Amino acid sequence: MRVLPVPDTFRTVRDLIREAFDGLTTAERKLAASLLENYPAAGLASITIVAKNAGVSTPTVARMVQKLGFKGYPQFHKTLRDELEATLSGPVKKREVWAATAPDSHMLNRFSEAVLGNLGQTFANLDTDAFDAAVAEMSRADGHLYVVGGRVTRALAEYAFTHLQAIREQVTHMTSSAATWPHYVLDMGPGDVILMFDIRRYETNLLRLAELATERGVKVVLITDQWASPVSKVAAFVFPCWVQIPSAWDSNIATMMLLEAMIAAVQEENWPRTSKRYDELEELFKLTRIFRKPG
Repeated sequence: MRVLPVPDTFRTVRDLIREAFDGLTTAERKLAASLLENYPAAGLASITIVAKNAGVSTPTVARMVQKLGFKGYPQFHKTLRDELEATLSGPVKKREVWAATAPDSHMLNRFSEAVLGNLGQTFANLDTDAFDAAVAEMSRADGHLYVVGGRVTRALAEYAFTHLQAIREQVTHMTSSAATWPHYVLDMGPGDVILMFDIRRYETNLLRLAELATERGVKVVLITDQWASPVSKVAAFVFPCWVQIPSAWDSNIATMMLLEAMIAAVQEENWPRTSKRYDELEELFKLTRIFRKPG
């Protein structure tokens, strides 16, 4: 597949720091680690406070932000603030952002361009090793797999559960009510995995769930957006998907494509067991007469 180039407007400051990390000095790496550890909050203070919190000098901060491609600290600071605003913006604000620079073309053309761009950015930034490792964890026969989403992404979670539950044993779709989550956490332990969906505006309940689960040895596989949910701080695997489209809402097309690739990979990882489950499931369908007979 031809991968579209990644324009600077799609890359977060976090991406820039990671890309530049190997070329930084020791002091600059210390600063970079401080910024990434508490991103983006660590970079939202004044340059002197950022330097003090990282244990480096103010000139070190100034040099590093220039290495990242910024003219100076004010531009770096503004970019971080814009990122934070983007993650918190509601439907009206999202529409204002794209409407201000929308090209004079049919909505279908604008949508197709945006979606193809999202797909290209998502898969260009996909860590294939992390993908394989996450699939291996989700395929383990000795662990339980939980699936959970948020207000909008619960539809993705339900879709994932429908397929994964047919593929392997011990799959649970956690309800959308956070009040019930402690009942699930009660039975979680090492070897278990949570497939979690969280895109902007990020949900505090999902972060708390991820924290509670990881404290019990559970590995979190997070599917999020390009700005990365706060859950990424505790997740074992993080997969950012590009979501912006000419709408007051974000798109789940790239997210769905990644999810379907993940489902297919888990199926292949489990195929000997899965094929038997499929055969048994087909017999149950026949007995319950859910589907019409051919002819």
